[in-house]
Amino acid sequence: MEALVCRKLGDPTATKPGNPDSPVEVSKTHPIPSLSSDTAVRVRVIATSLNYANYLQILGKYQEKPPLPFIPGSDYSGIVDAIGPAVTKFRVGDRVCSFADLGSFAQFIVADQSRLFLVPERCDMVAAAALPVAFGTSHVALVHRARLTSGQVLLVLGAAGGVGLAAVQIGKVCGAIVIAVARGTEKIQLLKSMGVDHVVDLGTENVISSVKEFIKTRKLRGVDVLYDPVGGKLTKESMKVLKWGAQILVIGFASGEIPVIPANIALVKNWTVHGLYWGSYRIHQPNVLEDSIKELLSWLSRGLITIHISHTYSLSQANLAFGDLKDRKAIGKVMIALDHKTAMSSKL
Repeated sequence: MEALVCRKLGDPTATKPGNPDSPVEVSKTHPIPSLSSDTAVRVRVIATSLNYANYLQILGKYQEKPPLPFIPGSDYSGIVDAIGPAVTKFRVGDRVCSFADLGSFAQFIVADQSRLFLVPERCDMVAAAALPVAFGTSHVALVHRARLTSGQVLLVLGAAGGVGLAAVQIGKVCGAIVIAVARGTEKIQLLKSMGVDHVVDLGTENVISSVKEFIKTRKLRGVDVLYDPVGGKLTKESMKVLKWGAQILVIGFASGEIPVIPANIALVKNWTVHGLYWGSYRIHQPNVLEDSIKELLSWLSRGLITIHISHTYSLSQANLAFGDLKDRKAIGKVMIALDHKTAMSSKL
């Protein structure tokens, strides 16, 4: 089978896979994985999603560092290809999606049946592949941790990225007043088209002045929940618009800078700071992840949320795909299609 294999650590955007200087290569003869247990399911991957964590992992800068060589990749969708003798939840031919610690940048992947989710017929398979990590992260953060409710004010940083667009939509489903921060005309237009209550363009506006003016105009008391996948100076600035009793969701550090949240200010203003490492829920509270993804798939099938695909690439174009993430060119999700024919037909 074809698979994208990371042989050494480095920047996958620098050269095409297979170049001697590239840390990754496309293997066309990688062994197809066999069923590892009686409850194992082998999936023929249709599409897989790129997340910033995948890029950091190849760089060697992620908190989890797998031994070399490894196949990167986390969330994916596909068709059940083979099942173990004790599998009761799925049949060959079923449409499924899931997320893995590693391994989805390949034509086949094996998972236990307990980790797979049936994709509703009305759901596009490429969209289903983009859902688990980005939307799962935002759903657990906003619904499970912050318990966002109707009428609360949600401020989303990095709002045009994968998790950002997910947070914006989940905020609207919850009935929140959503303020989105992004950069660039195309991103701003997309956010406005999604019904965001107030959009701030980092390239042309002062974030704090714009947010404060909106809060004043709407006669609001401040921001209830800060959703932050960016970090850096923007986090520090955003604290100026948080109300007493606000919640801060620490999602990631796309800026490359880890912010400092002053404990004395958090004390005086009774802020709650939530660290959110979504992947660890699989170990500590797997039922939370399962319930979250099932609800998201239901929302997707009912049209309550939509998944904006920025670009779709092949395995051999992985450098371009990762480049979109690195250079923040992506508006929504960047995908790799392993089965182009099925991926395209699922959109019809």
